[in-house]
Amino acid sequence: MSNESLDRFAKSKLDRLMAHGLRRSVVDTQRTDAVNIRRGSRDLVSFCCNDYLGLTHHPAVKAAAAGAVAEHGAGAGASRLITGNHPLYAVLEQKLAALKGTEAACVFGSGYMANAGILPVLAGPDDLIVIDELGHASMHMGARAARSRTLTFRHNDARDVSDILARERTSAGTCVVVTEGVFSMDGDRAPLDDLAAVCACNDAWLMVDDAHGFGVLGGGRGSAFEFDPAPDIPLQMGTLSKAVGVYGAFLCASAPVIELMKNRARSLVYTTGLPPSVVAAAIAAVDIIAADTKRVARPIALAEMFCKVVGLDTPKSPIVPMIVGAEVAALGASAALEDAGFLVTPIRPPTVPAGTSRLRFTFTAEHTPAQVAALAAAVNALDLGRGSVMQIADG
Repeated sequence: MSNESLDRFAKSKLDRLMAHGLRRSVVDTQRTDAVNIRRGSRDLVSFCCNDYLGLTHHPAVKAAAAGAVAEHGAGAGASRLITGNHPLYAVLEQKLAALKGTEAACVFGSGYMANAGILPVLAGPDDLIVIDELGHASMHMGARAARSRTLTFRHNDARDVSDILARERTSAGTCVVVTEGVFSMDGDRAPLDDLAAVCACNDAWLMVDDAHGFGVLGGGRGSAFEFDPAPDIPLQMGTLSKAVGVYGAFLCASAPVIELMKNRARSLVYTTGLPPSVVAAAIAAVDIIAADTKRVARPIALAEMFCKVVGLDTPKSPIVPMIVGAEVAALGASAALEDAGFLVTPIRPPTVPAGTSRLRFTFTAEHTPAQVAALAAAVNALDLGRGSVMQIADG
């Protein structure tokens, strides 16, 4: 039977993953609040969640979601271009544009859907897309969908971008340079000022995926606003699922660009709109980000505290990687921390390059200094936290 060959195929693939220490499992996880979780019979403090501001459990955010269900129903019911564009969308998009300093914004269903949908609108077979070599998988998916010539540049190297554009720009129609504001696996930040200058000199459009910078950097406005003055970035993408604590994504740009996205981005046109409860919760969360500067600053302050105690370099974001090398080493270190009461999931290929498996710590506004100190003590007991991240990788 045909399904027998399908099962054999799937089992063979799973066996290969298991043999290389790469097979993963989906584990039931109950988040009892912003930082505490329950897995089976274990109560753990999570240091691997992207809920940087703890807004998933904020009373105002939860109340906004509940109120929207009562007023607008549980779902959008259709694509935004049919009947799914409920009035809450306009409120959220206006607030996002105001926070980012752009004319307009467009909300998408997820970060992956945003990147996969935006790039094919801006580029086609005769055009050029240039992506940071550590860029998210969704960027490459968008580039493949665009069928453009796609090149990668050395991580965070604006000079390499300049060299690529000097060789390739004149033979292409449009050109989009794509990077992340904060890189999700390393926690480092892109040189947005230098990249913006290179793009401006070469008629290239800079697109920044600021999924991990929005809400925690630049006073909550994002990575670009760490610079003074903020560089001109015509395509500012971000998500609503990290610091905002809900679900979805957005692009902030000029009014004509946003209007084009709402007409041509396939990942928006051909999918049901976000539930009203999600959009309402995001509105409440964005209001908190705009007003609560102490909450916005807390994740990085706690990350700095942790790094000082374990001997790592000063972090650039709430993401702190500790590279241990082999997959089995990362699994073992994660298991040891779980025995100590902390959830820190191991990150392994293909998410990161082979030989760079790591523990990825994330810090939130709801963690306490006592919890961070206890985590640091547990890490030091494993003898993993000496020197810089790269020294650990090399040693």
